[in-house]
This record gives sequence, structure tokens and C-alpha cells, in this order.
Amino acid sequence: MSVVAFERKSATGAWSESELNTIVAALNAALGPAKGREWETGATESGDAQFYLLDSLPDQACELCVSRIGGRYILEDGSGRLLFEHRSLPLVAQHARAAVSSRSWSLVARLVLLSFTVRHTIQEKVEPLLIEGEELLVHVAPQLAIFA
Repeated sequence: MSVVAFERKSATGAWSESELNTIVAALNAALGPAKGREWETGATESGDAQFYLLDSLPDQACELCVSRIGGRYILEDGSGRLLFEHRSLPLVAQHARAAVSSRSWSLVARLVLLSFTVRHTIQEKVEPLLIEGEELLVHVAPQLAIFA
């Protein structure tokens, strides 16, 4: 048996300057000292290029990841869920911008939901206890007045 040596593909782990400019321009509103976010590049185990949008210090958790694998650009969130995939980097960058801006609105929605939950809990659990205490005082007050 003979072994045929196939030519290996060269690693494509480096972003071109135009690709980086496209991604950074799309995410420009999410980056900067005011937001505290930063970006970093890397490579997959296979050597494919990756772009990471990192949260603010000290955690610097990955919020978004854009990967270039075999001519396709793949957008994932920080949990590794696929958000979008296409051959056009500007289109993927637009979806990345939308994903970052929707993330802040989801935080606002969570805070509003939390405030409604706290208010509902107070109305359902605490107010009945206060009303029962008033009723008890109304029934016991005449008996206590005898001792006064």
C-alpha cells in the first residue's frame, strides 16, 4: 500500500486590515472607553480567524464572536449560540451591531420586569399581612381599652 501526501491548507488565522476595519466600524458604538468594551483577535483550533468583542474589566467575558471559516463569516453570541452566518462580512457586521444594541435593551427589559415582580410580590404578600394586623387591632383594641 502506498501513502499519498496531500498538501495542507495554509492557516487562515489572520484578519485582513479591511476585514478588521469593517467589523470595528460596525461595532464602533459598542467600543470605547465609555462602554469599557474591547476587542481581540484569535484563531480556532483549525487556524481560522476569530474576532472577539469583550465585556468591560475585570471579567472581560466574550459578548460576540465573528469567525471566518472557509470563506463564510459566522456570528455567535458569548454563549456560543449561532446568531447569523453569511459569505458577506458587511452583512454579518450589521447583524453584530444589531445584536450588541439589542443586548442593552434586553437589560432594560429585565430591570423593568424585576421592578414589576417586586411590586407584585409586595402587593400579594406584604399588604395582606398589614391588613390582617389592622383587623386584629380593631378586634383587640376594645378589650385593651378596659385595662386603660
